[in-house]
Amino acid sequence: MIAGLIRSSREKVSSALRGIALAMKPQVVFVLGGPGAGKGTQCARIVQNYSYTHLSAGDLLREERSRTGSEFGKLIDSYIKEGKIVPVEITINLLRKAMEETMKADENKFRFLIDGFPRNQDNLQGWTTVMDGKADVKFVLFFDCSNEVCIDRCLERGKSSGRTDDNRESLEKRIQTYLQSTRPIIEQYEQQGKVRCIDASRDVDEVFADVKKVLDKEG
Repeated sequence: MIAGLIRSSREKVSSALRGIALAMKPQVVFVLGGPGAGKGTQCARIVQNYSYTHLSAGDLLREERSRTGSEFGKLIDSYIKEGKIVPVEITINLLRKAMEETMKADENKFRFLIDGFPRNQDNLQGWTTVMDGKADVKFVLFFDCSNEVCIDRCLERGKSSGRTDDNRESLEKRIQTYLQSTRPIIEQYEQQGKVRCIDASRDVDEVFADVKKVLDKEG
């Protein structure tokens, strides 16, 4: 069943990409960091001040999980509860669809912050295979923060977020997944000179001041 769903998603990605005929390729900034590093908060600030559209891989997956009639809902749910990474074909399908719809609605909206992706080598290989030549990755915005600060922030957020994964057990699994799977991706981009590292342990305004310096320089 899972193999069939993944194959179906892969076919949808390929079909949809064949249908994209946009003058401007999406310009992408990957936004990475541990759970609770402040990626969503800082992306919201960036959207307010710069011409970027924020796409959270996690939010897209949670929306799809709760969407009535979703063929991937139960599969996504099981992965999220276990703190595991959802199969790449599903995530790329959701990201591709969101970028396509944004650019069709407004051709000037071609700059995207993709938050929480790629989270592992499989994600990166999937993106390279499917999106190579169809989107330009400008750089990686890396919010660096200690594990304890991240966990404390998520536990505080969990009091009002309603997120089922904002609890200590899920968080510890998510932190381990991040350390084992996502940090190597960040290191890989560092070797290419594509990582812009931000100290995310500080106050929101202090962090954003450094983010602005990066974006003003990158253009």
